[in-house]
Amino acid sequence: MSNDTQSATRSDEPASVGEVVEFVKTYAKQETVGPLTGAGRWIAYGAAAAIMLGIGLSLLLLGLLRLIQSEASDIADGRLSWLPYTIVFVVALLLIAVTVARINKTFLNKEDKQ
Repeated sequence: MSNDTQSATRSDEPASVGEVVEFVKTYAKQETVGPLTGAGRWIAYGAAAAIMLGIGLSLLLLGLLRLIQSEASDIADGRLSWLPYTIVFVVALLLIAVTVARINKTFLNKEDKQ
């Protein structure tokens, strides 16, 4: 190798401690802050969707309970007064089962899929 090529590939001056610390800080920010901003947005959308879905399904189940109690008042008055609650509970369990079955595993980064 010639002397010019050697000097181009290798610096004669060692990096100072301050430069190394600055490089490490820059690298840490690049590798943590970027993915965390994407994760924050992802979590915020998921939390908002979960809250809205929870409110909507709660109102739907409450409406179903009131419908069963008003339309089948002869059942709800006697010894079978627990039956509308059981029906709504079973419907709620079915909705939970469908919801859990629809959950898929998504990744924040494309590299994680491998």
